[in-house]
Amino acid sequence: MPMTSEPADGGELDDDAAPDDAADPADASVVDDLPEADAPGAFALPPGADPAIDWGQRAHLHPDGSPRIIERHLVVPPELAGLRLDHFVKTQIPRLSRTRIQTIITTQLRRADGHAPKPATIVAAADHYILRRAAQPEPPCPRTFGVLVRDPRLYVVDKPAGLPVHASAKFYFNTLTRVLAERFPDEPELQICHRLDRETSGCLVVARDRAAAAVIKHAFATKDRVRKQYLAVVHGQPPWPDAGSPAATPGYTPEYTPEYTIDLPLRVAQPGDPTKLIHVRMLPGPGGLPAITRVRVERRSADRALVRCTLVTGRQHQIRAHLAALGFPIIGDKLYAHGDDAFLRYCNDGLVPELLRLFLLPRHALHAASVSFPHPDGGTITAEAPLPPDLAGLLA
Repeated sequence: MPMTSEPADGGELDDDAAPDDAADPADASVVDDLPEADAPGAFALPPGADPAIDWGQRAHLHPDGSPRIIERHLVVPPELAGLRLDHFVKTQIPRLSRTRIQTIITTQLRRADGHAPKPATIVAAADHYILRRAAQPEPPCPRTFGVLVRDPRLYVVDKPAGLPVHASAKFYFNTLTRVLAERFPDEPELQICHRLDRETSGCLVVARDRAAAAVIKHAFATKDRVRKQYLAVVHGQPPWPDAGSPAATPGYTPEYTPEYTIDLPLRVAQPGDPTKLIHVRMLPGPGGLPAITRVRVERRSADRALVRCTLVTGRQHQIRAHLAALGFPIIGDKLYAHGDDAFLRYCNDGLVPELLRLFLLPRHALHAASVSFPHPDGGTITAEAPLPPDLAGLLA
């Protein structure tokens, strides 16, 4: 089997949006230093995993069982010329220690002409270096997804919960980016047009050509004719309008509204704030950016409710932070539902049985139920993704 390489930058499928969810310990950084694993089965399937789904346990291997090779290209810009090579690499992969970088330079990095440089090498503008390493096993993710809309200019896919959109420290092949490239190998211009957290399921728009991507991404960035609705299963019984009730009927009377509006500014936690999760948790209150979510209750059970959330603004973690701030956190939300210590323990220990009993669900119960946006050729596209079984089961 030839040593074919996979570009670590993700090609055209990578957009310029923020990471899926920087607060996720399994998804928090760039793909450069995957943890070592002993064998393709080093990561176990989650309990109750559907065997009919591709979980990506061999996605990092060629058909003959040999590992794929991942490449990352580093080109020195003029402003960084004159640095030591290890210092230059640090600017490209800031999370790694200098010791780790020196090891990578010795074992994985070569100049484009094949020369093996030393960490103390002085770099010049336009120098081209290549990091090459064998792919490692990755945590299993559901790589099987449905297509909600097929159009000559775009797809809308139904992303499964647990599948990251972009590459990170632990995920490269088990990402929607890679699965799209494998499923549609003759479409090199595919571009994902907006964000969706790894644990969130549902509608995600993918442009099929560059011109379509420019139009759709601009619409999402400016909120021009874009409408996104989510379904969340929350703890408690929110005192908000129920779908189908008089208060949820448009035009009922002026004193009623079809939805309750949460108008609560949000900002990223800073040193001195009452949380251990600095630069991770979004906090409500003064000093934040405007954040507005409209909500109504679709269904209720004894101690839970299914809430439809319509985004007016699009701040990081907006729905999760808003619902938690009002006392109705999303089931399974490790960051906002059970306090800092539970989240930190999850980061350190993973989803141990005690935490799973606390969280009730391995992922947060948030689903991108529908999206409407302008078609590149005119008109509007609307897609809806059915409520997945794991969330429906919470309301049974």
